Amino acid sequence: MKFLPTQLFLLLIFLPAATANAADQPNFLFLLSDDQAWTGLSCQMHPDMQNSKSHVIETPNIARLSSEGMRFSAAYSPASVCAPTRISLQTGKSPAQCHWTKAAGSVTEADGFKLIPPRNRRSIETDETTIGELLQSAGYTTAHFGKWHISGGGPEQHGYDESDGDTGNQDAEPHLPPNPVDIFGMGERAMNVMTESATSEKPFFIQMSYHALHYPQNAPPELVKKYQKLIPGGNEKEVGRSAMSEALDQGVGQLLEKIESLGIADNTYVIYMSDNGSSTRQTLRGGKGGVWEGGVRVPLIVRGPGIAANSWSHQRVVGYDFYPTLCELAGVQKDLPDTIEGGSITHLFRGDDKPVTRPREELVFHFPHYQGDTPHSALLLDDWKIMHFYETGETHLFDLGKDISERDDFAQQKPELADSMKEMLFAYLAEIDAQMPVKNPSYDPDNPPSIDKMRGGKNGGGNQKGKGGGGKKKRMSEESDTPENTDSDPDDSDSPDKPGTAEMEKKKGKGGGKGSKRTTEESEEPAAPSKTPNPAPVSGGSVIDLSPAAFQRIAVGGTGGLAKKGDAPGDAGSWVTNHAGELDTNGDGSVSQNELMSQARMAFHAFDADQNGVLSSAEYEGKNPVMAVAGFLTSNTTAVDANSDSIITAQEFAGALRIAFDQADSDKDGIVASK
Repeated sequence: MKFLPTQLFLLLIFLPAATANAADQPNFLFLLSDDQAWTGLSCQMHPDMQNSKSHVIETPNIARLSSEGMRFSAAYSPASVCAPTRISLQTGKSPAQCHWTKAAGSVTEADGFKLIPPRNRRSIETDETTIGELLQSAGYTTAHFGKWHISGGGPEQHGYDESDGDTGNQDAEPHLPPNPVDIFGMGERAMNVMTESATSEKPFFIQMSYHALHYPQNAPPELVKKYQKLIPGGNEKEVGRSAMSEALDQGVGQLLEKIESLGIADNTYVIYMSDNGSSTRQTLRGGKGGVWEGGVRVPLIVRGPGIAANSWSHQRVVGYDFYPTLCELAGVQKDLPDTIEGGSITHLFRGDDKPVTRPREELVFHFPHYQGDTPHSALLLDDWKIMHFYETGETHLFDLGKDISERDDFAQQKPELADSMKEMLFAYLAEIDAQMPVKNPSYDPDNPPSIDKMRGGKNGGGNQKGKGGGGKKKRMSEESDTPENTDSDPDDSDSPDKPGTAEMEKKKGKGGGKGSKRTTEESEEPAAPSKTPNPAPVSGGSVIDLSPAAFQRIAVGGTGGLAKKGDAPGDAGSWVTNHAGELDTNGDGSVSQNELMSQARMAFHAFDADQNGVLSSAEYEGKNPVMAVAGFLTSNTTAVDANSDSIITAQEFAGALRIAFDQADSDKDGIVASK
């Protein structure tokens, strides 16, 4: 894996920005649709693929935008569901690093699946530096209209001068024609900001987070009638979503006309993309709630200064690339957080087709949940992509350059490549402290639940087999003929399209207003502190709390990694061998060094009660921990405290574990068998 030092990386991408001044600063209009498939527009998303567009839905204004700008054939949303993409766009970090990989609540032990997915954070933290705050610091007027969906008090608490408040899905429901899901009300508010900014000669950044294509039942009746004729036999949702797509296009057209009338088109970047993918029938595999291409490959169009008309880029870009990109174009002088994962794509705008430079060369999409499929992750490197499933431990390998539909699995033909990419995936997840699924002690292999009972679980990636996970290793069978532009999740499971229970004025026509307090399932789970480490399994699969206050041993069974018969005094390697079953968190029959170090990082945090980065003897002596790797420290303090100063640093703990792992790994294959 190739890494650039973060400070050098940021310096390189921002050298051109140092000369920017107010007169040079462009405007930004970021248009974000909801649940729009890669094939959901009337313009192609790949020049050589006729099936990369809709042959039914009419979006003439967005098609005109594409003819005047650049289309990105390999563009990805940060996530395959809503809220994780939105937190990623605001922070420049992947959803995995944000600890926010699912929108709605996840399944629990009681649901009986083989794995228990992690619980996500539910609110953007005040210590996050958003793109809005950075552009404010560069003198921009900032506004966010539409679906915020990441709590935290709403956009105005996070760098936006104007907004619709702390909105979610349910805020779209009251808006009926002639203002379906507030498309045109949002547009009016945005056009007011544009006019004020043009008058004051101040640049603007406006994010339009459309609710469309949600609430297809709110689509304009005249458009519904049109698509009933165009889609004979189409179901109500398919027809409604098609009609809503055209209504959204009309709203985009109004904004483009306003930009023209204000005379600011030559200095305004217009960005159009979707927050996640959706079913594309046979073009791409999978859909929302899974990281097959159908779930994360999305339409992306950019028009603006220096971008050639009707141009294409085939480099892989991801939504969080816009964080450093907009900062570079705006001339932001404030230091960017060293946690950002995106890279500037301004060179692509100029026609330079070199790959995007990011802190890491690979792209990772992490979805440790049950929705469109069983818990899984994907890693993309050049044209290769792996899909790794945690229930079965299976890894699939695809050549996207030749097989965009992910039908031909090369994992058996190229095992070394598949294994190296899998190690790269695990190393990345460990480095960013990604949340992982854990074993479910209540799982009954004789009576496994079907993933199809999950809302949104039907026709996902075609990879579930009753007991979930994995799929076939040979050529994949064709997925079902899901209607074009229809979610693979029939209930939009990131948050149901049902009205919230909070009182809210039913704003018909072209009105607007602040969002209601969200009371649907998306907000029932309490916000988790951003510094709390992941839940971790102990022997038997129970999930434990790793907060310092709850770190004492409790009656959950297992040994907690404490010394037991067979542990040779002074031989740390024997400890790893004897406790491998407890250390094997993903149940694949082996322990890798990355797996071990990820647990070590969580255990160290839990020991460190005062969070000062070192452990005093008072913090670790006499502790009786439930987590296996923590038991290594309490059972081997002499070996861990290398300089015998009664203070243990993270480096000492990690170093002792690496030595122990090397001793246990007798055949030097990078893993220690756990069974």
